[in-house]
Amino acid sequence: MQYKEIKVDSLLKKITTIDKLFNGNYTVDPYQNCEFGCSYCDSSIDKTIYIKINATELLKKELEKITKGVIIFGSVNDPYQNAEKDFKITRNLLKIIKQKNFSCHILTKSNLVLKDIDILTEIKNCTVTISVISMKNSISKIFENNVDSTIKRLQTIKKLSDKGIKTGLAIIPVLPYLVEEEFENIVKSAKKYKAQYIIHKPLELKGDQKTIFMDLLKNYRIDLVDKYKKLYKDSYLPDDKYIFQINNSLDKLCQIYNLKHQHN
Repeated sequence: MQYKEIKVDSLLKKITTIDKLFNGNYTVDPYQNCEFGCSYCDSSIDKTIYIKINATELLKKELEKITKGVIIFGSVNDPYQNAEKDFKITRNLLKIIKQKNFSCHILTKSNLVLKDIDILTEIKNCTVTISVISMKNSISKIFENNVDSTIKRLQTIKKLSDKGIKTGLAIIPVLPYLVEEEFENIVKSAKKYKAQYIIHKPLELKGDQKTIFMDLLKNYRIDLVDKYKKLYKDSYLPDDKYIFQINNSLDKLCQIYNLKHQHN
């Protein structure tokens, strides 16, 4: 993995449609590309991680031009990938958000977020969502081998929640035919580790990332290849019937375990 420092012309991106999933108004990505290398994510294809070294000064200027809004961290690239240990771009941006009295929603797979609890507890309406794809390490090791174990991520949810930070669990992405039987275990575990809500989104298969994912499926679960082809057909999303089924299933489970549930 190679790091390259760059300067960018802009940082804050306005969300132009209603964001039902994360309830955000703007996005910020401290890093370009992601070193976690998850096979279901197209931001992991390029092995060069670009470090936006002028991000802090840019955000200061850009926040002067807006008066309110929720800023999403990690909508494309994880803000707590390993580069954050050295460069601390995310931490510095959070300091600016705190100073300017904005709200934020952080999306991550990493327990590195815990290092910023001191700032997160002081940010207005701060929300953190930790994503998992399975309770089984055997599945995580295939599709997201370079990230924290599921149990570490659940423990991260509890530690954040214990500090009074609004924290939830995201099943992102839902991997068809691999995790549906785990839905209740995931929701039950989310409740046990003090998640306040569940978010989910089905796997999207686009471009080169689709090729990478399907090649991996051929190596590990060749029995599912034809099922995926039928489910996705010519779309990057699974068919509407499948989406309705998983939405309905998770709605019912979240009602049983008294958790809020958000999906598109």
